[in-house]
Amino acid sequence: MSHVKKSFSTTRVIAFGFLGGILLGTLLLSLPIATKSGEVTPFTDALFTATTSICVTGLTTVTTVTHWSLFGQIVILLLIQFGGLGIVTFTTTIYLLLGKRVKLSDRLLIQNAYNLDTLSGLVKLTKKIIKCTLIVEGVGALVYMIQFIPEFNFFRGIWYSIFHSVSAFCNAGIDLIGDSSFVPYRENVLININTMILIILGGIGFPVWWDVIGVGKMIARKEEKRRRFFRKLSLHSKIAISFTLILIVLGTVLTLLLEYHNPNTIGNVSFGNKLMASTFQSVTTRTAGFATIPQQNFQTSSSVMYLVWMFIGGSPSGTAGGVKTVTMALILVSTICIVKGQKDIEIFRRKVSEQYLKKGLAVVVVSFSALLVMTCALAAVQESAFIDTLYETTSAIATVGLSRGFTGSLTTIGKLLIIVTMYLGRIGPITMALAFNIKRKVGDKSLPEGKILVG
Repeated sequence: MSHVKKSFSTTRVIAFGFLGGILLGTLLLSLPIATKSGEVTPFTDALFTATTSICVTGLTTVTTVTHWSLFGQIVILLLIQFGGLGIVTFTTTIYLLLGKRVKLSDRLLIQNAYNLDTLSGLVKLTKKIIKCTLIVEGVGALVYMIQFIPEFNFFRGIWYSIFHSVSAFCNAGIDLIGDSSFVPYRENVLININTMILIILGGIGFPVWWDVIGVGKMIARKEEKRRRFFRKLSLHSKIAISFTLILIVLGTVLTLLLEYHNPNTIGNVSFGNKLMASTFQSVTTRTAGFATIPQQNFQTSSSVMYLVWMFIGGSPSGTAGGVKTVTMALILVSTICIVKGQKDIEIFRRKVSEQYLKKGLAVVVVSFSALLVMTCALAAVQESAFIDTLYETTSAIATVGLSRGFTGSLTTIGKLLIIVTMYLGRIGPITMALAFNIKRKVGDKSLPEGKILVG
């Protein structure tokens, strides 16, 4: 019983820690100093902005650059940075701030919940994540400065560069350009490439970073050959990298095919710009939220594909949302293995325990159930085309931030529903269930096996 209480205690830290951050952000954004006009922002919009920032979603009910003052923008940036560092770093930081020791049971719970190989040296891991994050965001900001300083003047250009680098790396998608996101930079190679690299690096997951860096050092010391680089990576890294590349390439190709002659998207630009815009769209749909093409301009067939891409999201233990690439890859591979009549689940010549498949199925089912409930609820209170409603809720539950022009028309109830959806999407439906004692302890007893018909 004590173990169960400890588990719930830790999940409450996760759930209520994020909730506390949202409430603090709402309070700060409700101050007159947070707006350019000096007027108080309506509570719902302040709450919506704080939630979308700390949950690194990107859906906004007010235009960030015109509504919020420098103070308000700094608050938003801090919420994005803190929320984007991830559950593990977030929880550890709270423990450290409270002066509490992270107990073994707590470490094991976080490890199991977020698929980490180890949590030994948790404080060291936290510092390592923060250090690497700041380095990558710093480099990204320097690249943005090449464009933004000449365009917006020195100080404003530096601020825009820092803001967008953090927002891109944390897969938040909140920008200071205006209502059109990155549409003005659709043909700007520097902005496109830099943003995509930051999105991918943030979304691939920190465990993949450590693995790639570790193998890279072995090759540099000539302990391994370059051609064996991929082979020496862990199974997790192989799956995350491979499935990420497959999704990016497949999304790019399908966007090109479906939108090639659409004058509202990429139909009237050169092939090089078609390719760049299609690649950016494929990357950003996996929880980033920046857009170089208005989402409502895409054909329905393309939007349906993007719904799948958004739901899958990025990789575990990174800044991205969704059910995660590794989860979906495991389910797809296991399905193929079953169809082929194989006894074991095999990936890259390795056997994968059924325990991981069960967890993956649980994540997908719970996430899809939450998506279905929230979509039905939003459709009941908000008049709109179904594809727009589904796009909005999928974007919220997967913390993406892309919208088919629907966010601005949300009613107060609609905003509250999306706020709840973003919150659920960030902390995870399973963590939410644990936090409120929905999950009960299951015994170890073994029951007689029964037979059923499937399919």
